[in-house]
Amino acid sequence: MSRPRTFVPPDGARAYALATARGEFAVIDAPVAAGAGSKGTALLLPGFTGSKEDFNPLLEALGARGYRTVAVDGRGQFESDGPEHDESAYAQEELARDVLAQAAVVGDGRPVHLLGHSLGGQIARAAVLLDHTPFRSLTLMSSGPAQISVPQQQRVKLLRDALAVLPMAEVWEAMQAMEAPEELEEGGVEDRADQEDQADLRRRWLGNKPAQLLAAGRQLCVEPDRVDELVAVPLPFHVLSGARDDTWPVPLLDDMASRLRAHRTVVEGAEHSPNTDRPAPTAEAIAAFWDGANG
Repeated sequence: MSRPRTFVPPDGARAYALATARGEFAVIDAPVAAGAGSKGTALLLPGFTGSKEDFNPLLEALGARGYRTVAVDGRGQFESDGPEHDESAYAQEELARDVLAQAAVVGDGRPVHLLGHSLGGQIARAAVLLDHTPFRSLTLMSSGPAQISVPQQQRVKLLRDALAVLPMAEVWEAMQAMEAPEELEEGGVEDRADQEDQADLRRRWLGNKPAQLLAAGRQLCVEPDRVDELVAVPLPFHVLSGARDDTWPVPLLDDMASRLRAHRTVVEGAEHSPNTDRPAPTAEAIAAFWDGANG
């Protein structure tokens, strides 16, 4: 999962419930910086087990480049409501239609730039394939052409098996026990910061609806290759990733970008979450692409 440095929105950003024709969705809405001049609006979709806060490290830099950004928790994700146990509510087409409804509101009649991270990229792709007209461009960040890698499928299966029999809090404890412990000085500033980070991450995990996690995990393991469909859509595409990715290997992302005739960015020093691993060069690459897509 992405680990944002803070769950507190940047100065000037607002956290609120966005009302749409398909219900309310929790968002962080970050404005264009004072004096920057508005270039457009972007809708940002987080990945599996992630949330809108994953984009916090990018928002100020994108605002300084002239972009209003609206990061959203999808249905049943963190602070957006959804059914606890009805997995059909989280079918990919349902989530894609949610995105179309969100874009209609935040765009206010004008096309928006769409960016999806990981699972969010595949939901963004599904939305664009349903109707590309609400969008000005599509950025797929660390999001591949089809199902996730076999090792990641195995991890998702373990998670789904655990969710089938354990409460969310117990699954969280089991996941933490499987991670390598941090080497932090006991009682120091880093130790306190890590404790605060873990508390936010746990709160986010407990906010997710189990049915959403089960449905999304299944979808990640069976997603078909839809690149040939997407290439027919008349939008500018951007494939952005870190230099290493164990969810979709980088050569696979290179090939997808070639098939899409997409702009390609590899962020050195970043892995599956360039938004939190290397936010400054990631924001710069995103804004530069949007500038070009604006024509």
